[in-house]
Amino acid sequence: MANGLPNPLLTAGAARSLVDSVDAFLFDCDGVIWKGDQLIEGVPETLDLLRKMGKKLVFVTNNSRKSRRQYSKKFRALGLEVTEEEIFTSSFAAAMFLKLNNFPPEKKVYVVGEDGILEELRLAGFECLGGPEDGKKNILLEANFYFEHDKTAEVYIALLCSSLMAMREACGYKPLSGGHSTLLAPFTVLPVGPAWRYASLCIRENPGCLFIATNRDPTGHMTSAQEWPGAGTMVAAVSCSVQKEPIVVGKPSSFLMDFLLKSFNLETSRMCMVGDRLDTDILFGQNTGCKTLLVLSGVTTLSELQDASNTIHPDLYTNSIYDLVGLLQQ
Repeated sequence: MANGLPNPLLTAGAARSLVDSVDAFLFDCDGVIWKGDQLIEGVPETLDLLRKMGKKLVFVTNNSRKSRRQYSKKFRALGLEVTEEEIFTSSFAAAMFLKLNNFPPEKKVYVVGEDGILEELRLAGFECLGGPEDGKKNILLEANFYFEHDKTAEVYIALLCSSLMAMREACGYKPLSGGHSTLLAPFTVLPVGPAWRYASLCIRENPGCLFIATNRDPTGHMTSAQEWPGAGTMVAAVSCSVQKEPIVVGKPSSFLMDFLLKSFNLETSRMCMVGDRLDTDILFGQNTGCKTLLVLSGVTTLSELQDASNTIHPDLYTNSIYDLVGLLQQ
């Protein structure tokens, strides 16, 4: 309690009280269930225990790299049985935002990013432009060069390109000198890729074009070893270029919760949001009336939680979701 505000550590009594008070657990994925493609220790045992106790499990991720179908395959590859209906991604949220706001299906949606968002948009009935193929567009920095873009695109969606190859393919970025560095040019000269230039032109020059961001996460665990720059860095670059703030559909926006409540017969007061980020997961839970449990297995550290400048405080915190198993068995 370094700043005078409580950050209660999860204890056996608190764990039993939490489980008794909720019907559903909403789990973030990156940093809670896995890091990159590596499952976090104790996750299968924890999910199995909660299911046996009759709890509804929902997985709510800001990572828009994959569609629900692709995430379901990832869960199965890691030995977890999770259905598409239990998965809510920000790519799915973007598609549902357009659908629920009656965006005309004959209008075009320009996407910067990978195949997951394209799949969700097409499943929702929308025509898409962009994606990985647009990394192949050429830009000539010479006098009188004019970059052609589709004047009928009326939505631009920014999302996370979460691998070096994906950044290169989807955004047209070039490696830094030497060709072997793990750093890419967007971290120093954003936005230089043709996809980002194209997106900026759509927003500035196409009347009424919407600017939608799947999330604004500044970092994310793209591998089990490191945090890398996240979608927020890319969204900020385009936002700066067009002098316009995006509509954010991922956490901490309440839009995901609004759609979740339409899908399940649940009360937010009987839910617990479990996440590793204060500014997305925990804020999302607080904004929507859920109980909140912060785990220290991902982005947020104990020192950041207890820092005097921190203004976001979970109901409870613990090291990982596996702690629930030991505490509930005491």
